[in-house]
Amino acid sequence: MATEPVLAVLDMPVAPRRRFVDSGVLMDYWALTKPEVNFLIVITTLAGCYLGCAAQSRDVPVLPLINAVLGTLLVASGAGTLNQYIERRFDAQMRRTARRPLASGRLNASAVLGFGVALSAAGSVYLAVAVNGVASFLAIVTLLSYLFLYTPLKRRTPLCTLVGAVPGAIPPLIGWAAATGSLTFGAWTLFAVLFLWQFPHFMAIAWMYREDYDRAGYLVLPQGDSKAGFAILQTILPLLVLIPFSLLPAFTGRAGMFYSVGALFLSLGYLYYGAQFALRRSIPAARRLLATSIIYLPLLFVLMLLCSRRS
Repeated sequence: MATEPVLAVLDMPVAPRRRFVDSGVLMDYWALTKPEVNFLIVITTLAGCYLGCAAQSRDVPVLPLINAVLGTLLVASGAGTLNQYIERRFDAQMRRTARRPLASGRLNASAVLGFGVALSAAGSVYLAVAVNGVASFLAIVTLLSYLFLYTPLKRRTPLCTLVGAVPGAIPPLIGWAAATGSLTFGAWTLFAVLFLWQFPHFMAIAWMYREDYDRAGYLVLPQGDSKAGFAILQTILPLLVLIPFSLLPAFTGRAGMFYSVGALFLSLGYLYYGAQFALRRSIPAARRLLATSIIYLPLLFVLMLLCSRRS
């Protein structure tokens, strides 16, 4: 998915492949699932489920909520694993990803492929059986669009972020569908917020590691002089649009004044650091924008949960 918070990585020697019984292999398989991304997926899926129930004045069904989160996590983990399988040769060329278990050669590619397929299939089937068909369908759309649209487009066009933001914004829809069996205006509001959030988040990553991406042949930013202008546009414009969308729960009566003030404060803070990045176009400014994005999203969704009103 397009939502991947990262830290700078130092060059490390390539380690030999290990058998599954060796120490540390389980941690490598855990790393394949991108747990830092899954943390945000859990929050947004939970929010979708809870807010979907609130929109229908229903109590939150605990078992469907757990099933929705578990199934979504399985599919997301499978997607993260298969993404690393597809991009293993390119990951090995980038400093920030060279230490990944598959890129570094610590794990066998065929074993990783099987692991990713098993997780994805298990999650899709689990959602269909334990939740409902709508949630399972949305998870499958997320998986396929992430792997077969966004992933190859990263090497072809800078507009890949626009495509990748779609599967990245589907988890709250899965949660909403798990709770209600359908998708209404409130669900699409959550989708829009998460969709817009991803652009400055990923532009910060793309700017910090632009030389890495260029080295591996990724076109997440345009070549030449248009690189800075493109990054600024995809940072500032979504942040400006995000402000009214983040306030929609208050405009539609789903949240009160406390939510309005909190959401406005968070969105303006996000815009501030986006503007600082646009003005300075430096790695420290990009790093601050990235950190702000990681703080912003869970806080906004938690605020939605705390301030939501029933119909």
